[in-house]
Amino acid sequence: MNFWDLMVTFFWTFAFIAYLMVLFSIIGDIFRDQKLGGFAKAVWIVFLVFVPFLTALVYLIARGRGMNERSAASARAARADTDAYIRSVSGSSPANDVAQAKSLLDSGAITQAEFEVLKAKALGTTAASSVPPVPATPAAV
Repeated sequence: MNFWDLMVTFFWTFAFIAYLMVLFSIIGDIFRDQKLGGFAKAVWIVFLVFVPFLTALVYLIARGRGMNERSAASARAARADTDAYIRSVSGSSPANDVAQAKSLLDSGAITQAEFEVLKAKALGTTAASSVPPVPATPAAV
C-alpha cells in the first residue's frame, strides 16, 4: 500500500464518519421535533434506511433551518435546567446574592454600576445585558 492509497483510505474513512454524524443528527432531530407527526417520522426513517444519502440531503435542505432552531432551543432548555439545578444545590438565593452584592457596594469593593449588574444577574432580569461591563482594575502588586 503506497502513500496515496493510504490517503484515499483516510479520506473515505473521514467521509463515512462525517456521514454517520449527519445521519445521527438527522435521526435525533426527527425524534426531537414535536410538530412532526408519528407517520411523518416513520416515513423519514424508512427513507433514511432505504435511500440514505439522498434522503439526508433532502432533509438538510428542506428542514435545515428548523433543525438548527430545535437544536438551539434544546441547548437553551438544557442550560436553564442546569442553572436551576446549580442554584438549588448551591444554597444561594437571589436575596442572598443581592445582600452580598450590597455589602460589597457598602464596603467600596465594587461600584454602583457593578452592583446593578450583579443585582440584575441575581434576579434573572435582562438588565444585566443592557449595562455595559465595567473593566476590571489591575490588582496591586
